[in-house]
Amino acid sequence: MNVNLNIYQTLAAAVAVYYVGVLLRIKVPFLRKYCIPAPVVGGILFAVINDILYVNGIWTYKQDTIMQNVCMMLFFTSIGYTASISLIKKGGSLVAKMAVLTAILIVCQNIIGISLAHVFDLSPLMGLATGSIPMVGGHGTSGSFGPVLESVGLDNATTIAFAAATFGLVSGSLLGGPMGELLVRRNHLFSIADEERLDPENSQDEVQKLEQAAHGERKAIDEEKRTGQSINNYRFMNALAHLLLAMGLGTVVSQFFSSIGLIFPGYIGSMLVAAIIRNVADYTHVYKVYQRESEVLGNLGLTIFLSCALMSLKLWQLSDLAIPLMAMLASQVLFIALFVRFVLFRVMGSNYEAAVMAAGTCGFGLGATPNAIANMSVMVERFGPAPTAFFVIPIIGALIVDFVNSSIVTVLINFLA
Repeated sequence: MNVNLNIYQTLAAAVAVYYVGVLLRIKVPFLRKYCIPAPVVGGILFAVINDILYVNGIWTYKQDTIMQNVCMMLFFTSIGYTASISLIKKGGSLVAKMAVLTAILIVCQNIIGISLAHVFDLSPLMGLATGSIPMVGGHGTSGSFGPVLESVGLDNATTIAFAAATFGLVSGSLLGGPMGELLVRRNHLFSIADEERLDPENSQDEVQKLEQAAHGERKAIDEEKRTGQSINNYRFMNALAHLLLAMGLGTVVSQFFSSIGLIFPGYIGSMLVAAIIRNVADYTHVYKVYQRESEVLGNLGLTIFLSCALMSLKLWQLSDLAIPLMAMLASQVLFIALFVRFVLFRVMGSNYEAAVMAAGTCGFGLGATPNAIANMSVMVERFGPAPTAFFVIPIIGALIVDFVNSSIVTVLINFLA
């Protein structure tokens, strides 16, 4: 039996797969505990069923990819729209340090992947498919860079990257809490409320600024909810207009980059244009910024994109790569454990806030920002508040990491291809 879905049938199937994931998250505590998104749960289940049916000769499955690509572009454009330079500046030296460490982490993940690919006599592009693309990038970046890697010679790159991203999600959640607890107990650390134990390099004024910035964001959100502005057709239309404008102009930018021989996902141009639109608004105030609305639209795009992308996985193509794939992924987990323990914790101050950031980095360094927040939440429930960590990590995870990761991976692809 041949199943070939058109664009509308594909969207309907993606929605059904998403709600299957929602239901399973409700019924299975493991999935909630490790912050595995509903479209990932439903999509992988569908991919497993598709694998069984295909291998047994029962059916072949194909789906339309137009809306998958549109939703991918929408999501990454919304990421570009969050890249506010003024907001990043509020984080001060701690955000700068964390950004540099994240860039180092991304480079090291790819070096490890490429080196192990050489050991197993595989394409160096395999190293990228198990490096920062799925680890720091997660499923969203895996779905966008997978086809790019396939276009330059790596067979089944999308399936490999998605498998690695799923492994990373679970591993990052399993590693973060124990790592943070180890750092707290071994170094006898206390919550930021104990001012005497703050790192002397982090002045009290800087900590207060970070706390005030985080408090200001919470007040703004509360005010939006109180005035009913969190759901407003006019605001959503303006946010969508900004994103669509960035998507359209971004294709011109991407075409220019392609014309000079660069290889990268199509969304890079749209991200850059969206960042320009955002920062022009921040500095000139000629028009308003609609960040919360753009985040909602981007998350909707991500949900449909992930559901569609995971539904199309061909898991039977991974059978020959099982041993090298597991070795490469286990090496990534070991590396990030050593990195946060001996590098990040010390650079960020060797204090309680640094320990919480270490736990968070295990989350977004192997999975996604929600995993980082979940890891840090467990820490503060046990050991006390960490307002600086809860300001720095979301900025890195939401505003910086995708830009940095995409840039570094793009350079490596063009070098290796």
